[in-house]
Amino acid sequence: MRTGIFSLFLLLSLLARAQAPDDLARGKALYEGHCGLCHGQTGGGGTGPSLARPKLPRAPDQTRMVEVIQRGIPGTEMPGSWALSSGEAQQIAKYVLSLGSVVAVPSPGDPTRGKTLYETKGACATCHIIRGSGRSYGPELTEIGLRRNANYLRESLVKPAATVPDGFLMVTPITREGKTVSGIRMAEDTFTIQLRDASNKFHSFRKSGLANLKKEFKTSPMPSYESQFSAAELDDVVAYLASLRGAS
Repeated sequence: MRTGIFSLFLLLSLLARAQAPDDLARGKALYEGHCGLCHGQTGGGGTGPSLARPKLPRAPDQTRMVEVIQRGIPGTEMPGSWALSSGEAQQIAKYVLSLGSVVAVPSPGDPTRGKTLYETKGACATCHIIRGSGRSYGPELTEIGLRRNANYLRESLVKPAATVPDGFLMVTPITREGKTVSGIRMAEDTFTIQLRDASNKFHSFRKSGLANLKKEFKTSPMPSYESQFSAAELDDVVAYLASLRGAS
């Protein structure tokens, strides 16, 4: 009798588990409904910071991530989500922590040759930093292989305007005197806007003194390398970028 009851209980448990939604898929749906408005639907950032990073300083693990989701971060715009159940917070945390890591997959290119092309023919260090070396006009690439897959990296080289990263909006303020400056928006509020131009010089403008302020959402200062690199060279550079997975 006891064996029969135990078997029935085990069967019901297995059926319930089979019918339960996948935690990661459920976490994604919950994230999009509760978090995507501020942090971006894919975690790339918006009014809130990007979550698609290998290391989140305030939430380095599942336990801390759940605490942040449920309690918020005092002194910031991050509220607590007390309406979420403990299980839902766990599912969101699992999904968010998955955003910062792309699984390494074999690439057809040679990362060693790609590194040489990056440094010489591409002159990429004039805009990007890797392990403290280079300039910061564009995104840092030290951990880009953890955050972006090979297809994204290839498209960013061939069609940069199609993959403009969050936080790198091109803006062009035009003053009433006709002065024009273009660069990456660094900060903006109701009254002012700050940007950094290609020579790494910072500019600040009062909006009341502008005749126009262009925000170029589909524009990138990065050139296309489609004609500069051969197909094999593109494979090599993509392989090198995909291999960048931390400071080691």
